[in-house]
Amino acid sequence: MSVSEADDLPLFAPSKKVYPQSVSGPFRRLKWGLLVVCLAIYYLLPFLRWDRGPNLPDQAILLDLAHNRFYFFFIEIWPQEVYYFTGLLVLAAFVLFLMNAVAGRIWCGYLCPQTVWTDLFLAVERAFEGDRRERMQRDDAPWSADKLWRKGAKHLVWLMIAWWTGGAWVLYFADAPTLVRQLATLTAPGMAYVWIGILTFTTYALAGHMREQVCKFMCPWPRIQAALTDDEALNVTYRYDRGEPRVSVKQAARLRAAGQPAGDCVDCRQCIAVCPTGIDIRDGAQLDCIQCGLCIDACDTVMDKIGRPARLIGYDTEANLKRRQDGLAPVYRPLRLRTAIYAALILLVGGAMLYQLATRSTAGISVLHERTPLFVRLHDGSLRNAYTVRLLNKRPETRPFALSVAGLPGIGVEAVGVRATADFRPVIDVDPDSSREVRVLVTVPPGTPLEQSQVITFTASDLFAGEVVRTQDHFIAP
Repeated sequence: MSVSEADDLPLFAPSKKVYPQSVSGPFRRLKWGLLVVCLAIYYLLPFLRWDRGPNLPDQAILLDLAHNRFYFFFIEIWPQEVYYFTGLLVLAAFVLFLMNAVAGRIWCGYLCPQTVWTDLFLAVERAFEGDRRERMQRDDAPWSADKLWRKGAKHLVWLMIAWWTGGAWVLYFADAPTLVRQLATLTAPGMAYVWIGILTFTTYALAGHMREQVCKFMCPWPRIQAALTDDEALNVTYRYDRGEPRVSVKQAARLRAAGQPAGDCVDCRQCIAVCPTGIDIRDGAQLDCIQCGLCIDACDTVMDKIGRPARLIGYDTEANLKRRQDGLAPVYRPLRLRTAIYAALILLVGGAMLYQLATRSTAGISVLHERTPLFVRLHDGSLRNAYTVRLLNKRPETRPFALSVAGLPGIGVEAVGVRATADFRPVIDVDPDSSREVRVLVTVPPGTPLEQSQVITFTASDLFAGEVVRTQDHFIAP
């Protein structure tokens, strides 16, 4: 090849459209079952009710942006408790790492939203345009009335699914039945229509048109998981120790009769035809493989027809391939140092979050010392500091909090504009599910030995429920 001919070659080979063929088998049935469960959860969960009492929303899962609350069944998360979301993200990462260490990209193959919606869109496509061969022939054929209505109907159903996908998403941010009525009568907030439009477009584009391109080029997980796996992780694997050399069924029979080696693979290419990313699993581990197991079903069907053992392609480990080549029995080690560390981290993070939830307070207190002036000397010689105290009430009813301050002898406390108890403690009423700020004056009588800065403790006690919250600040002296 001359230099000029080499310069004319394209840098990248053009991609070809993938036409996945339908297949039946245990892995396909598992994927159908998970698809139904995942879609049912996503579409129906906003309509699930959960009674939280009066004056609170009864939607089981609700991200209430208007009131800065997140409701998840009996759990209510406030904006300042964002660390729960951080914990969930960390927990999800460790679960994903553990799944990868045990069985490869099972998330990608069975539970990833891109996989679930792509499977749904493929099912619609097959319903209107037929299986792989029919779709390929129809795409190559000139336009006709039959081709037009089939493709038009397919895209219409795709758009309906995409529209409802976007519509279901916005239902998590408002009362679902109310928002559905508003959407139907065109009285919903404008932002709801904007987000439905965005998610309709992205779902239609990603699941209907981009499909395997998302997994190959857009998703970062294949690159990350390659650094997290090892030779003991289960992956969809072509058992080349059994499949090679590839020969036809008749030739394999002749070779075996003559006592010569013959592989079980008959090069039927069914594993390629059913692959949603269009790869050849026989080429070994590849970033494009999403580990969906459909090639296992396709290969098992062929092995059954030619009378050979199943699982020429199956979930296996690289270590076992080497063991079988050395004449050793396969060994499966799901419990090893890597998986034990991930499991321990999951238990640690999950346990910490559960403990925090179990011991979380439904009240809160914060104190801010006034800067100007830092202290005031009164006419009788006593010393006064002023503070802004914020009390937080996370419950759905009004709560009275009695405020006291300790840390110095003879210390006195006064809150501006509030009532007091019989023992002269200020009582601050905080409305349901809200916070309240009050100006608090702390006074120390004359003659009290003082340092320039001394720690004092603010305590707020719920007069009804008995819950107590505390915080500390400093009393400033000359």
